[in-house]
Amino acid sequence: MESHARVATERAARYMTQLAKHWAHKFEVTYDATSAFFPLPAGTCRMTAYPDSLDITVEAGDLDSLARLEDVVASHLNRFAFREGELKYGWTRAWAAGMVDPRAVRINAVH
Repeated sequence: MESHARVATERAARYMTQLAKHWAHKFEVTYDATSAFFPLPAGTCRMTAYPDSLDITVEAGDLDSLARLEDVVASHLNRFAFREGELKYGWTRAWAAGMVDPRAVRINAVH
């Protein structure tokens, strides 16, 4: 199962790199100036930084793990973006054969 969000921010590369350095102490993170890959216990996270946004894709084996990954990634990024205020996440969950279930969209899942 997969979930994707595009987060509007002009500091995408900065936040992505901060998260990569933070998680590199625990996981085998790979990253460069515009992309990152995080193998996490519940699944994986891929990010691509653009000048005006950060693309985030998380993958997990079940819905509970997927929701947990969405929340963990968002809460960590929000900590780095505290000066900017809470970032907006419109998680869209992808289903088999690339189909998207509109009921599965989670907006601002972090409390």
